[in-house]
Formats: sequence, structure tokens, C-alpha cells
Amino acid sequence: MRFPAIPSLLPRVADQSRVELGLARWAEAAQTIDDPALAALIRALPDDRDIGPLIRAVFGNSPFLSHCLETEPAFVKRMLDLGPDAMLEELLDGLSADLASESDQVRLMRVLRVAKRQGALLAGLADLAGAWSLEQVTHALSRLADTAISLALDALLRRAGDRGDLTLPDPVHPSVGSGIVILGMGKLGAFELNYSSDIDLIVLYDPDQLTYTGRKSVQECVVALTRDLVRVLDERTADGYVFRTDLRLRPDPSSTPAAVSLAAAETYYESFGQNWERAAMIKARQVAGDVETGTAFLKFLRPFIWRKSLDFAAIADIHSIKRQINAHRGSRTIAVAGHNVKLGRGGIREIEFFAQTQQLIWGGRQPELRLSRTVETLAALAQAGHVGTEVAQSLTEAYRYLRRLEHRLQMIDDKQTQTLPTDPALLDGIAAFMGHADFDEFAAALTVRLQTVEGHYAHLFEDAPALSAHGDLVFTGGDNDPETVHTLNSMGFGNADAVCSTLRGWHHGRVRATRSTRARELLTELTPTLLEALSNTAAPDDAFLRFDEFLGGLPAGVPLFSLFHANPTLLQLVAEIMGDAPLLSAHLARHPSLLDSVLQAGFFAPPPGLDSLIAELDRALEQADDFQQVLDVVRRWANDRKFQVGVLTLRAVISPAEAARALSDIAEAVIDRIAPRVEDEFARTHGRVPGGAWVILAMGKAGGREMSATSDLDLILIYDAPPESEESDGTRPLAVATWFARLTQRMVNALTAKTGEGTLYEVDMRLRPSGHSGPIASSLAAFARYQTEAAWTWEHMALTRARVVAGDPALTERIEAVLRETLTKRRDPDRLVTDVAEMRERIANEHKATSGWEVKHRRGGLVDIEFIAQTLQLAHGADHPGILSPNTAEALSRARAAGLLGLGDAAVLDEALALWSAVQTVLRQTLPGGFDERTASRGLKDLLARSAGLGDFKSLVDRMDDCAQAAFEVFTRLVDEPARRLRPPS
Repeated sequence: MRFPAIPSLLPRVADQSRVELGLARWAEAAQTIDDPALAALIRALPDDRDIGPLIRAVFGNSPFLSHCLETEPAFVKRMLDLGPDAMLEELLDGLSADLASESDQVRLMRVLRVAKRQGALLAGLADLAGAWSLEQVTHALSRLADTAISLALDALLRRAGDRGDLTLPDPVHPSVGSGIVILGMGKLGAFELNYSSDIDLIVLYDPDQLTYTGRKSVQECVVALTRDLVRVLDERTADGYVFRTDLRLRPDPSSTPAAVSLAAAETYYESFGQNWERAAMIKARQVAGDVETGTAFLKFLRPFIWRKSLDFAAIADIHSIKRQINAHRGSRTIAVAGHNVKLGRGGIREIEFFAQTQQLIWGGRQPELRLSRTVETLAALAQAGHVGTEVAQSLTEAYRYLRRLEHRLQMIDDKQTQTLPTDPALLDGIAAFMGHADFDEFAAALTVRLQTVEGHYAHLFEDAPALSAHGDLVFTGGDNDPETVHTLNSMGFGNADAVCSTLRGWHHGRVRATRSTRARELLTELTPTLLEALSNTAAPDDAFLRFDEFLGGLPAGVPLFSLFHANPTLLQLVAEIMGDAPLLSAHLARHPSLLDSVLQAGFFAPPPGLDSLIAELDRALEQADDFQQVLDVVRRWANDRKFQVGVLTLRAVISPAEAARALSDIAEAVIDRIAPRVEDEFARTHGRVPGGAWVILAMGKAGGREMSATSDLDLILIYDAPPESEESDGTRPLAVATWFARLTQRMVNALTAKTGEGTLYEVDMRLRPSGHSGPIASSLAAFARYQTEAAWTWEHMALTRARVVAGDPALTERIEAVLRETLTKRRDPDRLVTDVAEMRERIANEHKATSGWEVKHRRGGLVDIEFIAQTLQLAHGADHPGILSPNTAEALSRARAAGLLGLGDAAVLDEALALWSAVQTVLRQTLPGGFDERTASRGLKDLLARSAGLGDFKSLVDRMDDCAQAAFEVFTRLVDEPARRLRPPS
């Protein structure tokens, strides 16, 4: 017999009962053999001095190989006669001859499965007996896979030709000239296929070389053929399977068909290929198909794989591919039970990646490093001086030990596993199968190798900063990495699978910003920091989605990623915006160039005053050549300034009151500068009213300088013209009232129209005399007459907040005189308090506050406080004109100073007003809708508390309830109760 076993290399028997069972089944199998000579040989083998120990070792450790032995007695005899090397050649040659003209898929599948079983038995016995080295075992398994793939492809092409779908250039050798290329990747490509491995394939085709005569398309034909190929190899039948087959290493697998055209593949690798794909392509090898076409494609790939020179970013990206995988350092114990010898710490993947990263860095200039096999690569790196000789030797020894352990794990039941069991009895069995005296010896041997690998691996990247403190963050390949999903879950992402898929899409260039190699290299380095920052927002999934939207709107990624790389705090700020301020994030997504302004020295300084803002806007408007550009420039300037205020509010650089004043000044600057330009544009057609003048009166929040990020502009346009002016003096003259009405509408349009730079403000003109029923522009005389003769009390309340923000200075003085006269006239105090109470009751019925966070309408909220301030001004303006102020806080302060508001009540109202302003300012800056504390992010809750000067969110909620109750008591005492006493009994 030519199959001697080396006794010192044979594994111990893990389970003696399995041996007894195996021997009994062996004897039963011998009785079913018709050939007497073969039956006699089979019966005698267990007692053979050379082969018997090997058979017992199989029975005692591997149920799967035991089944193969029982099933293949004739093959066993032939194998023992020829020896493993000759038997392999005979197996492969016989398989090729048997299927040389096969086109029947059923028979093809059966024959291939029998051959796989025989090949697995041959490799297993040669491995256990010590007849083959690790390299011989993996090479034999890889050759068996090559043969199976090639024969399957030929049979399927032959069948397509027989059906009339394809015209084959050489029907005897169907692959020749077919234009179809099958690349073996990973361990198959490197002839390192393990015992129960997947085979990673990429199927490519050249549509110009295929003569397709079917009814569909070339692509559909090749994709269907590819699916049949996977079925032939992968499908489990009564005869087993051939090889589990994976197509996910093809270009962008989630968005490409199972077979990819050569042109599409070339475009992908030229434009979007990533460094991890370069690493994967190191092992690429044609295993089947058209050799000429495949050779040309692999030649095309060489510049992609082996870059002649690498800049810093590319080297950092190569390093960060693995540094995304958390490199644990130190002497922390590695638990043997449950350890994954491929993917775990110190495992096979770390050795492979140790070699591949060095190949990518140096292989472009040193062709001798362009090897696919791991052991050969380590030796070459040592020879070239890139790795110490001792390091290469220790990694090689560890690699061979771990691969042998991987094979033993898979031999037991033909399962695709690299994970050690946790059950002590099963661990004892693995120790025996590896040939160790006991588990302790096995654990010690394994641990020292894992620690050796881990130490060398961590040292390789010790000069690079750690990317993640949480665990694995791997976004390469075609599927989500389970450990990465676990890491993201632990960081607080609820939909980690979606995050992984989106990130892999970024790396595949599915957004414009990541379609350049450099952008993806920078992104690889930034990804862990980005995820860390987003995870700290406490609404990580929402923040991530907004960042994805932001990234999707960028024309290019390199400038932004470089900015983040140079300014890590900027990335933290962007994450904070994405997580806690949807309104700001939406604006940033539309205008990513704002990030440049964030880095300017004055960005985090308090906003300048009104005069400075107007001067700044004037400088910006110098670049506008026409009216449309005026609209765009004003919008860009205003929205950028509002964004700055939002960021300063988010970072608590300015108080809510300062934010409200800044937003009001921005609005006033816009109105002051855009209104005259609207008039100039309008006058080009309709001229001007001789001697006419106009002013714009701001009411409400704008008048009181209390605007939030989403405030409307409450405006009134008031004009005056000499009696003798009947119409404008333009080429298309208009009557005076019509001219000012049209001008007003043009101004409203200029403020509200949406352009390419977005919108400015919504404008509300319902506070003009007679509201909707009155003219859109009011003459000074009509305005004064209305306030004297027809205005309701609530209209005079609104007038307390009126302020001229643009227009003719002389007319401004006359308007202010009308306002002063109106607000300081003596009133019936009983009528006033009754009207105010009725108005407040009507508003309460129309706007019921369903949440305490509706700080405007809740009882004791902003409306109650504003009504108190307005009532005091109207009630006492005649005797104390100095209390008049459009700003609520200032009006209350002046009323207190005049002795019209008690110190206690003033303190209550001041505290409540400051609190409501803080809450409203933050919420309007950050949320597009209502606030729900059950779903709000922790970051937003913290910001609300911080803006209110409180330590935590719970304190804020309690303070809001206390302030509302206290302010409502003041309103009740000053307004409601006096009004109730005055009402006649019902």
C-alpha cells in the first residue's frame, strides 16, 4: 500500500464509542460489496498495521469522513494502491473525461458531487496521515474546485448551444472564445482553499464575443447561466453538494447582476475600486472560462492592484482598513472556548491582512512581492526587508497551526465553521483531533499562537491612531459584517444593518461625494470618528440619515473630508447639528459650503449689531448685477446668518434673548435693503408717485425684536402722497393707491418667493387696518383715522409692538407720532380689561395647548405675558408714556420702574418670559414640528436645559410647570378677575 500514515502525526481518538460504531458499520458495509476481493480488503483494513490507526482516528473524530469511508470502498482501495498524489491526478483526469461532452444538468450535478466526496476523503486522509502538507491539502482542494467549475461552465454553455441560445466558436471546448471569465477569489484564487470553504467567484463576460441567438438579451442569458452554475455547485441534493458558492465579491454586489460585463467591471475598478478590493484582487485567478479574455482582464487589473506610488492618504486608507477592525493590545486573556480562529483576535485573517497591507504598499514597486499565497508572501516580505525574518517565521508557523485547526473543525461534520465550541466535552474532542495530550495542552498551544499573531499585528499599526474604542467597524465586502452590526448596536444605533448597508454604499461610490479614490480613502479614515460623533447625539439613526442626506447633496467629498480630517471639532459640530437640529441640518445639506464659514475666526463671536449687518449685506449686494441676483444674494446672506445664529444657540454661545435680537436684526437688514431695490425695479415700468413716500411697519415678533428661526414677518406698508399726485410718472402709470398696492405686493413677493437659494420669510399682512378686507397698502391718513375711529382694542394691543423698519425718514417721524398718539390716549379701564380678557378667552378656545411645550398658548405662557404687557401700556400710556416699548421684556421692566407692576409680579413674569423665550428659541431653531419629550434626543433635552440655565431636563420640566402656574396667577389677578367682576351676571 502506498498510503502510509505517520503515527506521530495521527490524532488521538476523541470518542472510543464512535470507533466501535464506525467499525461495526464498516463491517456491515463490507458485507454489501459484490467483489469478494474488495470485500476482504475492506474487512482487513481496520487491523492493518499502517492503515488501521488512521481509520480508527477517522472513526473516533469525524462522522463526515467516516460516512465517506463507508460510502466509497472502491475509491479507498484505489487510493491505497496509488497513493494520494497519483490518486488526485486520476480523480481529476477521470472527472474531466467523464464530463467532457456532458450537457445533462442532472447527471452533471450527481457526478460532481460524487467527485467532491471522493476528493474530500482523499484530502482528509492525506492530511490526517501526514502524507500531505497544509499547502498540498489546500492546493488539491483548489484544483478540485477549478475542475468542477470549469466542467460545470462547459456543460452549461454546451446546453445553451444545444438549445439554440448561443452559437459557440468551439462546441468541443465551449469556453474557448466564449468571452465568459470566471475569477476565483480569496482562498480559491490563492490555491489555499480550506476543507469546507466557500468558493468566492466573479463572473464576467464580453457581450461582443458572445453570439447570442435567443429571445432575450446577452446579459439575461449570462446571468441565467451564472445562476445555473451556482445551483450546480451549491445546491444540496441526496449526493451532497460540490462547493458553497459566493458571488458577492463582484463590483458593487448589491446593485449589479450576478454576472457583470467586462466593460462595466473595468469602469468600476477604474473609477470606484477601493483599497480593500485591491487587497482582494491580489488573490484573483482565472479558474474557468475563456483564457484569452481572462488573461487580458487580469492584465488590465494590474495597475489597479499595484499602484506604482502611494500618497499618504492611500497608505492611511490601507492601514485603516484593518484599523477599523479593533486591534486589542496588551496581555488580556484570550478565551479559547468559542474563539473564532479565522476572524477572532490573533486569527487567520490578521495574518492574511498583515501580508496584504504590506503587499499593497510595496508591491507596486517590487514585483517580487506580487504573490497570492500567504506563506510565500510572508517569506518574500522578509526577503525584501519589510518584515523581520523571525516575525515572518513565527507568523508562518502560527498560520499553519491555525489552518490545520480550521480543517479539523470542518472535518468533523463538514460544516463551514471556524469557531471553537464552548462545551468542555467538545473542546476535549478538538484537543484530541489536533493530537494534543489534553485540553490544557491544546489551549496553551493555541493561545501562544494567537497572542503571537496579535502582537505582531498590533505592532504593524502601532504608529497609527486607534479608530474605534467600541469594537469592529468593517465596511468592506458585499455583506454586513456581524461583529460590526454588534458594535453599532452597542453604540446606540437601532438599525445597524441599514447603517452598514448605507456606509458600504458610500464606499461603492453610490453618492457623488465618494466617487473618487481619494474621497473614499479619506472616508475610510473618518468613518469611525463620524459614527462615534453621531452616536453621541442620542438619536444616532436620525442623525445618520440626515448626514446621509447631507453627503448625498455634495458635488465632491475630498474638500469636506479633508476639512473634517484637519478639524475634528468641525465633525463633532456637524454630528451635533445632524442629531439635534433638523432645521439646521436641512439648511446645511443645501449649503455645505457653510462649513467653510464655521472655520472663520469670527463665526463663534456674538453676531454684530444692525448697522454692521446692513453694511455687510451692502457689500454682498455689490456682486448682484440684476434684480434676480439681488434676491439670491439676500437669501444666501440671510440664511447663512440665520444658520450662524442657530449654531451659536445650539452651542449656547449666545442666550435665547440674544438669538432673538440677532434674528430680528437680520430680518430688519433684509427689509431695509431689499425694499428700496424692489421699488427701483417696479419703477422701471410704472415710474414713481411724485412726492410720494412709504414706510414698512413691523409688528409682532419682528416689531418686538423677539423673532425665532421660523417666525413670520407681520408687516404693514403705510404711504403718503401729495393731494395733487394722481398717478405715477412711468411709461405705464398707475393711480396712487394702485401703485402703492402693487408695490406692496412686489415687496411681499420679494420676501416670500422661493429661488435657487431657498426662501426668506413668510409675510403676514393681516394686522393692517381692516385686516383681509382692507387695502394691502394703507395711506397715512386712512391709517390714523382707522386707529382713532374704528380700531378694536386687540388692534391697539398689536400696535404696542409696532416699529418702523424701513422707508422714508420724514414719514417715519409722522407714523411714530400717530403710534404715540394712539397708544397714549385715555381709555375706559373697564372696557380695556374686559376686551383683553375676552380676546384671551377666544384665543384659548381656538388654540388649545395639547402639550406643555406649546409655550406660546399654554396658560401662563407667552400670550398671557404679552397680554399683560400690552394691557399695562394701553391702560397707563396716557400718564406714563415712557413705559411704551415694542419689546415685551422691556415694556414689563418699564412698567415695574414706573410702579405700575409689583416687584413680585414683575419677577414672576420676567422669569417665565425668559424661560418661554429660551424654550421657543431652541425648539424653533432645531425642530420642524412639535416637541415630544418621549422621543426627543438626549442632546436636544440637554440643550433645552442648558439654554434655560438649568442642570438637567427634569429640572426644566418642573420649572416650566412652576413658571406657568405663577404667570397665570398674575394674569388672572390683573386681567381675568377684574373682567369677571365687571361682567353682568348671566
